[in-house]
Amino acid sequence: MDNEIMVYLQEQFGELQKQILISTKNVLSVKELAQLTGLSTGHIYNLVSAKKIPHYKTEGGKLVFFRKQEVEDWLCATRIPTYKEMEQQAATYCVRKRR
Repeated sequence: MDNEIMVYLQEQFGELQKQILISTKNVLSVKELAQLTGLSTGHIYNLVSAKKIPHYKTEGGKLVFFRKQEVEDWLCATRIPTYKEMEQQAATYCVRKRR
């Protein structure tokens, strides 16, 4: 039982170290981006291929990298308003239309 707990704690510590490293980096690999976003590496490669995600390639074009800030901006590019915000927009629209 103690051995199982130690193995589990070591695994968790390793994952924590990876997350800390990723959080301090500005340029990420596909694998690191997958860990950061929760997307699969295959899906990331599909996004790269379709040019739907901002990315960089090495001169030979084999390695793909991402600037973390650009990816965060891309992830948050389409903001969905709350119901309250939509109600306020509708009320403003109605008031302006009456004039």
